[in-house]
Amino acid sequence: MALLRPADLAREHGISPQTVRNHERDGLLPPAERTASGHRRYTARHAAALRAYRALVPAHGYAEAAVIMRAVTRGRLEEALAAVDRGHAELLRDRGTLEQVGEVLSRLGRASGGSSWRVPRSVAAPFTIGELARRLGVSVATVRTWEKAGVLSPERRSDTRHRVYDADDVRDAELARFLRRGGHPLAVIATVVRQIRAAGDTRALEAALDDWRGRVAARGRAMLTAAALLSDYLALEEAAAAG
Repeated sequence: MALLRPADLAREHGISPQTVRNHERDGLLPPAERTASGHRRYTARHAAALRAYRALVPAHGYAEAAVIMRAVTRGRLEEALAAVDRGHAELLRDRGTLEQVGEVLSRLGRASGGSSWRVPRSVAAPFTIGELARRLGVSVATVRTWEKAGVLSPERRSDTRHRVYDADDVRDAELARFLRRGGHPLAVIATVVRQIRAAGDTRALEAALDDWRGRVAARGRAMLTAAALLSDYLALEEAAAAG
C-alpha cells in the first residue's frame, strides 16, 4: 500500500499541506497513520476522501459538505445520506421555483404587451394601509397577509409606527393582486417580488432568471460529480473493512 504525505494530497487540489492536516483534524478525512517520528502518512483512502469533500463543497456548500464527510468518516452513513438527500430536495425546490417564476414572468409579459411591469404613473405615494387596500379593492387584512408572506415590506412612520407604502410598495401590491387573481400562491409571488426588487424590473429579472437557471444546472452537475466521488471513497472504506 503506497503511503502519501500531506503535500502529495495537497498538490492535486492546489491547496497547502496544512489545509490537508486541518481537514483531518476537523474530521473531514479519516485519521492518518503516524510514523515513529510522528509524521502523517496517508493512503488512497485519504486521497479519495479529500476528492469527495472537495467535490461536495460546490454541490452542497461548505457547511453541509462538512456534515456529510464527518458523518461518513465516523461511520454514520445514514446521517450522511440524509444530508445528501436534503441537498437534492433543495435543488428540486429551486427547480420548481424557477419554473413557477418563469410562468409568472410569461404571464406578466402577456399582460403588459411585452413591456416591463411598472407602477402606473398616476400613483401618488405614500399610501396608508387603508388607502392602499381601497386602491386595490382588497381588505386591510389581505394587505397585512401579503406583508406577512414577504410580498410587501412597507416602512413605518417614526412617530406613529403606522405603515406607509411608497411607489415600489404599490407596484408590488399591484403585482400581487394580479398574480393572486391568476391563482399563484403567495410564496411564489413573494419570490417574484423579491427578485424584481433586486433586478429593478421584469425585463432585468428575465435576464437574471437565465443566470439562476445556469447556477441550478451547475449545482446539479456538481452533485453528480460529488456523488460519484463519495461512492468511490465508500467503496475503498468497505474494501479496507473487509480486508
